Amino acid sequence: MFKEFRKFILRGNVVDLAVGIVIGAAFTGVVNSFVANVINPLISLFYQGNEFSKATFELSGSTFHYGDFLNALISFLIVATVVFFFVVQPINRLTDRFVRSKETEASTTRKCPECLSEIPKDALRCKYCTAKITKE
Repeated sequence: MFKEFRKFILRGNVVDLAVGIVIGAAFTGVVNSFVANVINPLISLFYQGNEFSKATFELSGSTFHYGDFLNALISFLIVATVVFFFVVQPINRLTDRFVRSKETEASTTRKCPECLSEIPKDALRCKYCTAKITKE
C-alpha cells in the first residue's frame, strides 16, 4: 500500500498539479494586490468615494458591498485572462500540432484483403490467414 502511495505521489501529474496550485495562489495574491493598489486608485479618479472597494449602497435596511464584489470580479477576470493566454492557448497549440502530426504520418499497416486483419504494409503474406498479398 505504501509503494502504491509513493508511486502516486511521485507521478508527474501530481507534482505538476501541486506546483500549479502553489504558483496559482501566489499569482492570485499578486493580482489582488494589483487590483487593490493600481486599479482601485484609477477607478477612484472617476468614482467620488475615497476607496472604491468600500463602496456600498443600502436597500431596505440591507447594505450591499458592491465595491468589494467588483474588486473580486476584476481580479478573477485578470487571472482568467492570464491563464487563458499563457496556459490554455499554448497547450491547445501544442496539442493541435501533436495530433496533426500523428494523423499525417504514413500508415505502417494495411488490411489483409482476405481476412481484413491489420498486417504490416510490407508483408507479402498475412500472418493470420496466410494468404499471399501483392504489394501495392
